[in-house]
Amino acid sequence: MSTDLYCVMGHPIAHSQSPWIHTRFAELTGQDILYTKREIPLDHFAASVQAFFDEGGHGCNITVPFKFEAAELATHTSERGLLAQACNILTFSGGKITADNTDGLGLVDDIEQNAGVPLKGKRVLLMGAGGAAAGVLGPLINAQPAHISVANRTLHRAELLTARHQSLAALQNVELQAHDLKHLDDAFDIVINGTASSLGGHGVPVTARVLKPGALAYDMMYGPGARPFMDWARAHGAVPRDGLGMLVGQAAEAFYIWRGVMPPAGQVLSELRAKLAG
Repeated sequence: MSTDLYCVMGHPIAHSQSPWIHTRFAELTGQDILYTKREIPLDHFAASVQAFFDEGGHGCNITVPFKFEAAELATHTSERGLLAQACNILTFSGGKITADNTDGLGLVDDIEQNAGVPLKGKRVLLMGAGGAAAGVLGPLINAQPAHISVANRTLHRAELLTARHQSLAALQNVELQAHDLKHLDDAFDIVINGTASSLGGHGVPVTARVLKPGALAYDMMYGPGARPFMDWARAHGAVPRDGLGMLVGQAAEAFYIWRGVMPPAGQVLSELRAKLAG
């Protein structure tokens, strides 16, 4: 029996822990896979996906900045992916490319289960309107917070993202609004950084007035890039959390889609934190 090939594609990709995570999932569940990472030139995404497909690849995870392109490339897209218009997982089968988005599942699980913070009834600020934010907004709405503000440097992009999700928000009785990052006056129970600020080292894009005392301040980034945001949150009385649990959670959902086996995400998260701390 041949080993099944998977990978993660992005730009940059050197920091990615996905190969370690999926290799560990495979070890713990007895799956025979080889999972690697591929740095993709910015203008070669579609060709790179096709090349991996032609090599016999079974699927790939997609990270910045290709999540919108992944959604456009697919021949079939899940309901989650269609709503987000951004996808983080591609599956190859029968000559077809199926796209999905498991980012939001990973985020909600990490906030509610690992961090122990229920979203229901809370006021949530989601910063950013790119692929990262688009992928998590639907699952956040399904968790039924009282209010979600989507704030972005370019207000129009936040308005487009919230408009696409208004029907779901109405169904779940969630107030959903779009804002400019520079004009936020409210305080929130949960603040989620889905901008590229941590990845690019550009600093925190909002003032501390968005933080309620003891608020959860969550950066989707992990590792050194998340430290400035987490330090800022801690200095202003919030509880900081990086996106490592989200990373493992979305990977577990992807692994389940590919292999039909749900890996022990909690164990792997604990092992990964220990590995990075060492």
